[in-house]
Amino acid sequence: VQLQAYGGGLVQPGGSLRLSCAASGRTLSNVNMGWFRQAPGKEREFVSVFRWNGGRTYYSDSVKGRFTLSRDTAKNSMYLQMNSLKPEDTAVYYCAVDVPPLTILSGLWSASGYDYWGQGTLVTVSS
Repeated sequence: VQLQAYGGGLVQPGGSLRLSCAASGRTLSNVNMGWFRQAPGKEREFVSVFRWNGGRTYYSDSVKGRFTLSRDTAKNSMYLQMNSLKPEDTAVYYCAVDVPPLTILSGLWSASGYDYWGQGTLVTVSS
């Protein structure tokens, strides 16, 4: 599976941005798919995940209510809509998949729960 994340850029506080992650080599069905981010000098942090078994989407407390993960099976892509952006959202954002979707729920909060990663796209929130 190859993943390509794109859509990052510079945005002012309070603004919005939509990240995309295009998959090739396999369809995005029967997979857990997630977004992580890594700020300079910090560890990679869980942002959101769509869990195939159960069909639920989960968010970290820091982005809940502001970010939305979605999928488009026809385009074999997933997205992260980010609204009300804050300077602390500044980071490189990565998409990732767990295929087959065997990682237990608690394992999906950790980067080690995923098998394939995109290259990352930089989001900078600054005035």
